[in-house]
Amino acid sequence: MKQKIHPKYSPATIKCACGNEIKTASTKEKMEVDLCSMCHPFYTGKQKLVDTGGRVERFKKRLAKRKTTKPKAKAKKAKTKPKKSTKKS
Repeated sequence: MKQKIHPKYSPATIKCACGNEIKTASTKEKMEVDLCSMCHPFYTGKQKLVDTGGRVERFKKRLAKRKTTKPKAKAKKAKTKPKKSTKKS
């Protein structure tokens, strides 16, 4: 291993916007983050479902429309008999 090429690894503090501080070790001494495990919606259970562009409403509208209308009758195809081969054994 080469000497004097590796960064200094020392104790570090990570500060979250919610005020939580995490003590760890890193090459940087101080870091600031917007979300941590104490305030992230996935970990806290307060996750919101974001409906972009009304997709849920459009789906429900299509589903309701499909349930109220009667499905169209499909035309039956005439069954054709498979041709017998004329090969002799």
